[in-house]
Amino acid sequence: MSTTIFEFYGYQSTDQSPIALEHARDGRCPFILDTCEKTLRNGETSGVCSLKPATSGPVICCPIRLYADNYRILKDVCKLAFGQHLPLVPGAAAVYKAKRGGSSVVSVFGKRWGGELRLPQRQGRGSYFVDWILARLEPDGSLAEFVAVEVQSIDTTGNYQDSRRHLLESGRRVAKATAGFNWENVSKRILPQIIYKGNVLQREELCQKGLFFVTPSPVYAKVMQRLGGADGLLPYPLQSSSITFMAYDIDYNNAQPGKPLQLEQSDVFTTNIGQVAQAFAGPGVMPPKDCYREAIKQALGAVA
Repeated sequence: MSTTIFEFYGYQSTDQSPIALEHARDGRCPFILDTCEKTLRNGETSGVCSLKPATSGPVICCPIRLYADNYRILKDVCKLAFGQHLPLVPGAAAVYKAKRGGSSVVSVFGKRWGGELRLPQRQGRGSYFVDWILARLEPDGSLAEFVAVEVQSIDTTGNYQDSRRHLLESGRRVAKATAGFNWENVSKRILPQIIYKGNVLQREELCQKGLFFVTPSPVYAKVMQRLGGADGLLPYPLQSSSITFMAYDIDYNNAQPGKPLQLEQSDVFTTNIGQVAQAFAGPGVMPPKDCYREAIKQALGAVA
């Protein structure tokens, strides 16, 4: 697959503004206001936020990219789950904030916030983390309810190092890369993990809105395709056994030099974890009936 680097250290790869060049020079990520966390085998930071296939729009390949607009996705989940925008406060500091202000707040557990929370090991093996826990606290600081949030982009295959080097050394001129996307991970890793985590969470008394799964729109489309299409899944209201898919795109039609491209929400769909597990256990979208027969006949006809 032929791709190009679409976003580099948080800015469009063609952006030659001073701040875009500065972030690339210093290896910094504007979404977490820190050094880029994605590293290459040689130890250098990657800086690649999204790749653009030749025939489609850009695909986010770094989960940190989804934390744009000051963690907007967490605010979107909070509004959907709790019915209102509440202050997001790191970890245990939220207790003090709630008591002092005399109002509800959301305690956030996640990387660079209140720390990630580990799930119990599965049959003594493996290690599962929930990316984010958003816990609504009452004005007296007590725990009222919580939801879990998973954030997934997509892993890459192939190589974009030459293209990356070209961007750094040629004044932001874009060159083609051989990198592609590991769509097999949708079935092998992403779906099994969210099914397991969803089953754990539905047994939690205070997790009454279930699991929220945040992902780029192309990944959401692949997930739905693997599950037989969104029309094959029944919609459900928010409940302890629900999973809510939230898909986001890069708003590249409103690009401004010197500013990271904003995210735009493209889809929100809530279903039941049992629906997802049942659809995942099935064969997914099947090819047409008698496709092998037609292929054989076509091959025989080509020889005749």
